[in-house]
Amino acid sequence: MMKKTLFQHILGWLPAESAHNVRLALLRFVGIIPTGRWWLKRCYSPRKVNLERSVFGLSFKNPIGIGAGVDPDARCMNEFAALGFGFMEIGTVTYRSQHGTPHPRLYRLKERESIVNNSGYPSRGMEYVIDRVRDRSKSRDMVLGCCIGKLTTTHRTDAPKEYLRVFRNLYQYVDFFSVNISCNSSSKPFVPRSREEILQLVEPLFEFRRGQQDYRPILLKISPDLTREELDTVIDILIETPLDGIEAVAGSQKLSPDGRGSVSGALLTERAIEMVQYIAKRTKGNYPIIGSGGMMNPEDVRRMIEAGASLVALNSGIRESGVKLLKHASRALVVESANSLDIKDSIVK
Repeated sequence: MMKKTLFQHILGWLPAESAHNVRLALLRFVGIIPTGRWWLKRCYSPRKVNLERSVFGLSFKNPIGIGAGVDPDARCMNEFAALGFGFMEIGTVTYRSQHGTPHPRLYRLKERESIVNNSGYPSRGMEYVIDRVRDRSKSRDMVLGCCIGKLTTTHRTDAPKEYLRVFRNLYQYVDFFSVNISCNSSSKPFVPRSREEILQLVEPLFEFRRGQQDYRPILLKISPDLTREELDTVIDILIETPLDGIEAVAGSQKLSPDGRGSVSGALLTERAIEMVQYIAKRTKGNYPIIGSGGMMNPEDVRRMIEAGASLVALNSGIRESGVKLLKHASRALVVESANSLDIKDSIVK
């Protein structure tokens, strides 16, 4: 457990969504100060670490990133790059703007270090996000991903067209895509589970990508509430199609106390690690996995990587522990890597 600062204790007295918005507003404020991003890099960016890796053809300076939902409209993209994150996933991005569900829509389960999210994916829409990511001159060393989804009001039969619209329009501006098939933080959840419905979503994306000069990896972001048979269906799709990987997992609707919204945080940690471990075993480690869900401290991050995740996307951990989690988690991975090398050397000798 990381020790909380006075600032974090103060934020803990605010409603969950208000606290997060205050954190982002302060981050943006620091970013507009002439030396602000230099200060962020100086204070928070991991130094003297060797965690670079190549995943689905992209180079990451470290495997720890910002997950979708933290900054859905890319308003703090340059600041997160200065903080030293290896990647950032914006979204869930929708075709048009949507306000989400009425407030309050996020609340904490404090004794369990978890958050219930019933926000309905508020988004400023695709055009706003494009304006934000069009110029990435200040964040070029951070890989940028985009989680795409449908509007809550869009009927599920029209979902493939909407996913394709967002994918097509953002294609030239981001480095990879995560297709959200676990849209469960609203009163109208959209969680495709059958092979036919999932293929209807991704096949138009594959077809569009074939005609492009640049290649953008496509991953599926899945629900932790899938049965073993449903998870096997997703893995079979990964193996049999041009899909590039899986992001596991989004929030859990099953864990919600009143059945509304989705739960993330410590309640989700074990399930998320279990699913990543199963996917890695079934695919024999041949496909990239982004581990997300329940990464609240450095030990959770270390265990997720050990389970088979190529990358780790932080969300609730950032909301509750702040951006310092990146530096602490990076140190834990460096120590783990060094210990592994020492064990290998001793075996060789």
